[in-house]
Amino acid sequence: MIGLIFGETSFPKEILKKVKKKKKKYLIIDLTKNRIFKREKNCFTVSIGQFGKIINILKENNCKKVIFAGSVKKPNFSNLRLDLKGIYYMPRIIKSSKLGDAAILKEIIKILSKEKIKTISSLTFNPELSLKKGNFTITKPNKENNRDIDKAIRTLNRLGQYNYSQGTVVKDNKVIAIEGRGGTKAMLKKCKKFKIKNKGVLVKFPKKKQDLRIDLPTVGYKTFIQCKSAGLKGIVLKSKSNILLEKKKCINFANKNKMFLIAK
Repeated sequence: MIGLIFGETSFPKEILKKVKKKKKKYLIIDLTKNRIFKREKNCFTVSIGQFGKIINILKENNCKKVIFAGSVKKPNFSNLRLDLKGIYYMPRIIKSSKLGDAAILKEIIKILSKEKIKTISSLTFNPELSLKKGNFTITKPNKENNRDIDKAIRTLNRLGQYNYSQGTVVKDNKVIAIEGRGGTKAMLKKCKKFKIKNKGVLVKFPKKKQDLRIDLPTVGYKTFIQCKSAGLKGIVLKSKSNILLEKKKCINFANKNKMFLIAK
C-alpha cells in the first residue's frame, strides 16, 4: 500500500492515473482546499494539523512509503483543527512556514520519518514527466539565447536557499523578472509590459538545496501559451528535476510557434 499525500496542481492527478494503471494499492490523504479527491476510493480528507490522524491512517493501512505531490499553501494556523500530535508538532510547522511553503512539506517529511514512514520521489510512477538533457524542439537556441540562459542560471544559483523563486526571465543578457510568491504565471504576466518580441528565455529550475522528492518545478501547456504571450523565445528546464505536463502538446505548440524547449 502506497500513501498518496496530495495538494493542489494537476500533477497529483497524473500520479493517480499511473498508480491505477499499474494496479497498485493506494490511499489518498487529501490536503487540497476544495477536497478534489473526495470521490476517490480510500480517500481521507484531513486537516494538515491532524498529524496523529494522518499517521494512524497510514500505519493502520500498512503504508510504509508515501508520495507527496502538489503544493500545500501556508495555512491559517489559528483556524487549524489540531489533534494531540498536531499540538506537539505544530510549533515546528509554524517555524518552518516562515521559510516558505516548501519548508512546510520538508518538516512534515521529517515528522513522518520519525514515525518510520519513508517519503519517496514524486516521479516514482511517472518518470516520463521529466526530461533528459537535450533539445526537444525543431528550433534551437542561438548564441544570444545561450547567453541569456547562462545569465538566468547564474541568477537562480545566487538566490538564497529558502527563496521562493524557481524561475527567472532574461532578455539581452538582462534579468527582466524573477519569480515571486505569485508564481510563474504572475511573473510572465509582468513581462508583457516590456513588449518583448521573439526574444528572451524562461529558465525554471529547482530551488537551491531543494528536496527533489517533493515540490518539483512544474511546467505545462498553459506555461507555453503564457511564454508566447510574453514574447519569449524559449523555455529551459533542469534535466530529471522538472515536471512537464502534457509533453506532446507543449512540444507541438513550441514547434508551431518557433520556440525552443531544452533541458540542461
